[in-house]
Amino acid sequence: MKIQRVFIVGGTGFLGYHATQEFVKRGWQVTALGLPPGPPLNLYPDSVEVTIQDIEHIDNKELLQLLQGHDAVVFAAGMDDRYTPKKPAYPAFYRANVEVPRRLLTLAVQAGIRRAVILGSYFAYFNRTWPEMELAKHHPYIRSRVEQERELTSIPGMETCVLELPYIFGNMPVPGWKPLWTPLIKYLRMSPVILYMTGGSACVTASTVGKAIVGAIEHGTPGACYPICDENLSWAEMLTRLAAADGRKVRVVNLPTWLVKISLFTVWLLHAIRGKEAGLDPRQFAPLQTSETYLDPDASRKALGYEPGNLAQAFQDIVVACK
Repeated sequence: MKIQRVFIVGGTGFLGYHATQEFVKRGWQVTALGLPPGPPLNLYPDSVEVTIQDIEHIDNKELLQLLQGHDAVVFAAGMDDRYTPKKPAYPAFYRANVEVPRRLLTLAVQAGIRRAVILGSYFAYFNRTWPEMELAKHHPYIRSRVEQERELTSIPGMETCVLELPYIFGNMPVPGWKPLWTPLIKYLRMSPVILYMTGGSACVTASTVGKAIVGAIEHGTPGACYPICDENLSWAEMLTRLAAADGRKVRVVNLPTWLVKISLFTVWLLHAIRGKEAGLDPRQFAPLQTSETYLDPDASRKALGYEPGNLAQAFQDIVVACK
């Protein structure tokens, strides 16, 4: 049987690493494209070909050559909602989340590749299911993810799936690596009483995302957008479990939504003074962040053929990495 090859943009990053491990486990040959300085030695098996370059600095001719001989492509290098570009923010998000992967997929078609997976956001899912909130209208980041789904699933000759990802937990075995959750873990260590908003979110482990990526390449329906989830947790449940993984007990006191709105308005004001704009508009974010942004964990799991992840272990990995 012919060994299949996959080209992962962002393959040396957090989710790219977990996808690479799963592809290798299933017998795929992986090319991982990542940013300098690149991963430490021995992070990947010798069979993984690591290429350290910024995709935006690779011209079409060179990128087409790199793509030759592959059977599938994964884009795991989008701009997430943490970035706060100069105002207006949308052009930066559109370029990173739509223009760059569109060029990648267009060249991939020329290279004979027919399968692709894009890592997106569950905010696009809620833009569909909660139209009354007008999320794409208010938030540049969410608008870019909605456009990403629309444009990248309609490229002629390419069968593309999108994974709509919620908050992600897990570890990357790199010395000195710190998870994005480090500020939250530090906050949990400050006091036994924690002030936090109401609501909750879908949660997923990085290893589950890796399995879902491979499942989408192998079994996904072209044009489908798959919400990915391991568990749905209220913010209080999430904080309590993270603290427990750290050997601590905390009591979570919910802040009233009006106070959350005031705090977020202050954030918006600081951005405005600096000439910046967040991908998630703080003036409009409180209603979304205090909602229960929950997903069905079973539908995508059945469609893509992966097992549930161990969120408790992922929480443990995070607190260890934050020591």
